[in-house]
Amino acid sequence: MNAPYACHPDASRGRLHPERMSTFRSPWQRDRDRIIHSSAFRRLKHKTQVFVEHDGEAYRGDYFRTRLTHTVEVAQVARTIAGALGLNTDLAETVALAHDLGHPPFGHTGEDALAALMEPYGGFDHNAQALRIVTRLERHYADFDGLNLTWEALEGIAKHNGPVTGPLAYALAEVNADWDLELHTNASAEAQVAAVADDVAYNHHDLHDGLRAELFTEDELAELPVVGPAFAEVDRLYPGLDPTRRRYEALRRVFGTMVEDVIAVAQNRLAGLQPQSAQDIRNMDGPIIRFSKPLYQNIKAIKSFLFTRMYRAPSVVVERGNVTAMLNDLFPLFLHDPGQMPDHWSSIAREAGDETQCARVVLDYVAGMTDRFAIAEHQRLFNGR
Repeated sequence: MNAPYACHPDASRGRLHPERMSTFRSPWQRDRDRIIHSSAFRRLKHKTQVFVEHDGEAYRGDYFRTRLTHTVEVAQVARTIAGALGLNTDLAETVALAHDLGHPPFGHTGEDALAALMEPYGGFDHNAQALRIVTRLERHYADFDGLNLTWEALEGIAKHNGPVTGPLAYALAEVNADWDLELHTNASAEAQVAAVADDVAYNHHDLHDGLRAELFTEDELAELPVVGPAFAEVDRLYPGLDPTRRRYEALRRVFGTMVEDVIAVAQNRLAGLQPQSAQDIRNMDGPIIRFSKPLYQNIKAIKSFLFTRMYRAPSVVVERGNVTAMLNDLFPLFLHDPGQMPDHWSSIAREAGDETQCARVVLDYVAGMTDRFAIAEHQRLFNGR
């Protein structure tokens, strides 16, 4: 039974394009299924989380997290936390599954490159692009463009990281003009859960992947808060444990510490504030779902370590430069010669009213590429130049 402050499917604000209710699925179960069956979701399989896909051999392995496996892990964490708090697990999972749909190839490096390229044309933001995908770019249904998700799902994608203030990215502004997402308020508790689940997932799995890539060692992690005590506890309980098992045992304790902290903090805040509706959550001064202050400070230390030793490791920086150069080649080429894109995309670009509209078409095409397709297109178009 969901708590009074949860989002309840019977009270959903519905869909922009009215549809018959499903006979056996709630609105958010239906949203979840549409996301899973979307083209954009499948493309996450070959989009970077930290390591570009073809770098697997260089880092002694080819099964590091991708944007898809990261998304699945976020959804699992979100369901766990939402269930413990009496929230709607289907909505939390839906927002989690959609939260990275707008990521371009090459992860945050690709996002930075496209943001710079799009600066004259309204900018680029992966959250706004996710909304553009689910409201416009997925074109499988006879009656509407996009996936026709519920208001609550769209709100969660737009605001899971908090209220949106200041000038809006054009993609978000377009969606919000069609349907007011109340961007000045907090998101639902379910969407807040998805945001925290994102932090839990990547802080956990990036430690795993960084160790496997040999960018740092367990001994170096022993100096970090939360992580060091986790390794010490495993050594106390299981002296002489196989190194691989030791690593997993320690890092699953780090994972558990983060999840348990979020649940405990939320339970205490909910008990004290006594919200009686989902709208009460939206109208609060700040998020209801968050880490405790002590753990948040510890996580900042972990993030700082990962930034220096993993996200800006020399080998990763070299690859960042390589893939940025690829996008800096591809985007202007398509902008000034749309015929280099597939017929469908080149036709849309040629019909654009001005350069800004054309650039936004090119962005939709390039941002939708997987890592491997972007690399292959660059080789095809620039090899030998």
